[in-house]
Parts: sequence; structure tokens; C-alpha cells
Amino acid sequence: MHRLSVAPMMDRTDRHCRFFHRVLSRRTRLYTEMLTAGAVIHGDRDRLLGFDPVEHPVALQIGGSEPAMLAEAARIGERWGYGEINLNCGCPSDRVKKGRFGASLMAEPELVGRCLAAMREAVSVPVTVKCRVGIDDQDDDALFRFARTVHALSGVTVFMIHARKAWLKGLSPKENREIPPLRYELVFRLKAERPDLCIVLNGGVPDLDAAETLLTDGTVDGVMLGRAAYSDPWLLADADRRLFGAENPVETRHEAVDALLPYAGRLAADGIRLHALARHVHGLFQGCPGARAFRRHLAENAHLPDAGPEVLAAAASLAVPPDRLAA
Repeated sequence: MHRLSVAPMMDRTDRHCRFFHRVLSRRTRLYTEMLTAGAVIHGDRDRLLGFDPVEHPVALQIGGSEPAMLAEAARIGERWGYGEINLNCGCPSDRVKKGRFGASLMAEPELVGRCLAAMREAVSVPVTVKCRVGIDDQDDDALFRFARTVHALSGVTVFMIHARKAWLKGLSPKENREIPPLRYELVFRLKAERPDLCIVLNGGVPDLDAAETLLTDGTVDGVMLGRAAYSDPWLLADADRRLFGAENPVETRHEAVDALLPYAGRLAADGIRLHALARHVHGLFQGCPGARAFRRHLAENAHLPDAGPEVLAAAASLAVPPDRLAA
């Protein structure tokens, strides 16, 4: 189910970030950072693909434009235990543009269809695609042509759509996340015209209230949170109750920290510095008295060689959050 998910974000959604997010929500779907097909095939798989089983449901996002390589990378991802393989057709970074994948593939829907068809042939888990509403000077019908062609050639039915154009000429990756206007109406129109497709909206959704509104009125099938969930991760802590009708796994931010302490201890035992986890937790107490002291303590201590769970616990003791989610 793609009702709510956290977007794949470069240098953000690594295994430690995903473990933290899973502490806050059992039902929200999580994604890896984008990995190139070549890295999956030839790289250090333990480092790149390893994850904790508690992260499920978790999906692997890969980038590339060679059907055979993408099929092999998908096959490897399935063997490693990922429950979904997602093809990136939305990233606008310079490295991606040079590699003929990411958002540049919006101009080549036939190629994307062949890539996805090869991936689907290679695995038994679902294969999905993440894209933009268009790139550069493409007209408003680009998204519809893309979806129509990709579905016809591959049978893929799940489209995660960042509701902004990607300007590959003239804007940086950061600017591409902020400057192009949001075009939700194009995503809504695609869902209205293609009710057979599962349409997940990404881009500019600020919180659970907005996500719940979008899901309740039926304009889309799912919502993908990006920077909002990373900068203010506590918003995920009420997702299971509100969007899935299930019990929330933790009720307070301090409970979330307590749930992370054994994991922080395992990292220390494996020789991994606490910073690998702590950098993703900085926003946990956002808006609470003591949040700045919490962040400062982590920034000053989590990188030290002997930093362990006691550093995370000490940082949390400096913050004073509301006692309950409803507070």
C-alpha cells in the first residue's frame, strides 16, 4: 500500500534514517536513496543494500537507462529482500543528467517503458516509477504522454509524481525542489483520467493534515512526504493512527529516543560512530523547549569516537516536549 511514504532523498534516507523513521511509524512506506544500477551490480552490496528487517515495508530506488542492467539490479534488490523496486525518473542533479537517467528520462518514455518492462520480467516484487510532471519546455501534456506510454509498454501501474517540472537547464538540484511551481492539478487530472493507475503525489506536502485531506477527497491514491518528514520527523508519529487505523508505535518523543538506544548501542559495537544515526534525529524535538540544546549536544558529541547511546540519551534529557501526541 502506498497510502503514505517517505520520499527517497540523496544523503538522507540511508539505513539509519529509515530505522529511525520506522520507530515512528510501522506502516509508512520507506525508500532507499537512489542507487545507480552499476553501483548495485558492482559495488559493496553490504554497505549499499544492507538494511534492518524492521524497516519493512522498504523499497529500493535505482537509476539507470540500460534495460539489462536495470533488470539485473532489480534482481539483486529482490534477493536482498526489498519489497519493491522503484525507477528514478525525477532526479535533476548534474551527475544524473550526465548519466542519461533521472529526470532526463521524462523525454524518453519509450525507453523508460522498455526499462521497466525488463525490470518487471526479472522480479516478482512490484516495480514502480517516480517522475516529474515534465522537464524544461515540455507542455502540460508531457506527464500524460509519459504515463500512457510507460504503462502501455511495461504494465507498471504505480506512478509517484513530484508535482514540479525539473529544469535541467539553468536550475540547481536545490532550486529544482523549490522554484518550479507546484502543479497539483496535473497530478489530479492524471488520476481522474486514469483511475486504473495508482497515483502518489509528492512535492510540497507540509504535514499529515495536508496528506489526510488529499487522501480523504480521493484526488490521489497516496502521498509521499519528503523534506517535511526529514526536517520534522515527529509528524510521522501519528501517521499509523490517522492514515492506517492502527496503533502508533510510540506516544512521546522520549519513547522514540528510548527505542533508538539499543540500535545506537549496536552501531557502537560495530565501530560505527553515533553521528551516522544522530544526524537524522536532529529534528525530533523541533518546536519544543530545549530543541536547540538537543541539537547542539548531538552536534558537539555524536561524532566523537567513543560516542554511544548515552550521548543520545543525554541530548534528549535537555528537551521538554509535550507529553502526548494530542498535546
